[in-house]
Amino acid sequence: MTRIDDVARLAGVSTATVSRALRGLPTVSAATRRRVLAAAEQLQYAVSPSASRLAGGRTGTVAVVVPRITRWFFGTVVEAVEEFLQDSGYDLLLYNLGGREHTRQRVLHTASLHKRVDAIILVATPLRAADVHALTKLDLPGVTISSGTKVPGWPCVRIDDVAAARTATRHLLDLGHTRIAHISGDPDDELAFTTHLDRRRGYQEALQAAGIGLDPSLDVESRFTIDGGTRATAELLARGEPPTAIFAACDEMAMGAITALRDAGLRVPQDVSVIGIDDHDLAGVLGLSTIAQPAAEQGLLAARILLDPLGVRAAAPYPGPVPAPRGADTDDGTPTPVILPTRLVVRESTAPPRAH
Repeated sequence: MTRIDDVARLAGVSTATVSRALRGLPTVSAATRRRVLAAAEQLQYAVSPSASRLAGGRTGTVAVVVPRITRWFFGTVVEAVEEFLQDSGYDLLLYNLGGREHTRQRVLHTASLHKRVDAIILVATPLRAADVHALTKLDLPGVTISSGTKVPGWPCVRIDDVAAARTATRHLLDLGHTRIAHISGDPDDELAFTTHLDRRRGYQEALQAAGIGLDPSLDVESRFTIDGGTRATAELLARGEPPTAIFAACDEMAMGAITALRDAGLRVPQDVSVIGIDDHDLAGVLGLSTIAQPAAEQGLLAARILLDPLGVRAAAPYPGPVPAPRGADTDDGTPTPVILPTRLVVRESTAPPRAH
């Protein structure tokens, strides 16, 4: 097996110079680097990625923290991040909080991350002030995904949840619906945190822009799950006159809404239209109208942004131009978010109300 000192002898330099040249450090002249590269190619010498990282004081690992890995959005993001990192020579260390307080404490408030990872990606993970303080003390580069997670100095990749909800509600309004219900996130659900507030705000803004007053009886809170959507819709129907349309804060809740409506003998969309947000893998199979959010792209872009401060050149390019942040950095040094676009996908679950 060819060793680094074999390359050094052939190139006529020290082993330290060979190491610096092959790592692309600027302290080696262009002529020397060419000579080293030629010697390495002639001897078919390959640098060990793990040895190279250790020499630079790195672990070659990125931590990804998610609230619950079993949910569609989180699983899709993590898969995209892992693929991107592996193509770039990095490993992924997954921390699934799972709603467990002791896991949160172990991950964010102990030495779990210290010297084990080079950087952190937080995926829609609600943070308390103590959590932010603990992460800041680690002094590691990081990226957040989703509007509700913010760490000073860390870039953020997300969608505009308010705009997405406005578009969903406006689609129902354009079809002629005026009695539109909203299934929102439960504020006690750690997955809702600010997302449910932003999506409720978009729903309300769309109704108010159309001159329709807000009816509290048409707004039901539940968990971001199929069962949550089923329970919320059953509660909604028990309140009296059913709406002609339902906007659910996520596709899984929308799927639950469709189940509850059919159990109640109501047809979708003939009696009640339903729309969600996500473009879940099953949305097309179920004919669900939705606002498609680029979940995988958010993960890919977060990983791409994360590699820059590490000085790593990504082997796998981000598919398409990297969106520019909006405006200038904030006062605490946090870059303004990079917001990826969403789009309306119309399928069979939405139609004009029967009166039209």
